[in-house]
Amino acid sequence: MDIDEISEKIVHAAYKTHIGLGLGLLESVYETLMVHELTKIGFSVERQKTIAFEYDGLLFDEGLRVDLLVNRLVIVELKSVEKLAQVHYKQVLTYLRLLNLQVGLLINFGAHLLKDGLHRVVNQYKPPRLRASA
Repeated sequence: MDIDEISEKIVHAAYKTHIGLGLGLLESVYETLMVHELTKIGFSVERQKTIAFEYDGLLFDEGLRVDLLVNRLVIVELKSVEKLAQVHYKQVLTYLRLLNLQVGLLINFGAHLLKDGLHRVVNQYKPPRLRASA
């Protein structure tokens, strides 16, 4: 299954979750249900996956966590806020760069209409000059 097909199924799971619960719940609730929906359809889902990286001999193994890493190909960053800020997009892009992945989904369950809270983030940058792992 390619990245586009995986992304499509993730979006479908997000719609199913949003329709079932609506908006206004904590991000952790949506995260739990997204993991449930995605594993039901056969995806490998890593939750709160730490991104460790080394720079100039220093190991950073705390602080950066991907909400969901699906099939080790697609990052899913979940929010439950009234309005997304630019920093949320940059967060996803940073994770993509560190893990040298192409596509991330930023999903805001706080949006009244989920279509307004769905954003695809594409990494067009070279990976940074450091060693990173998830």
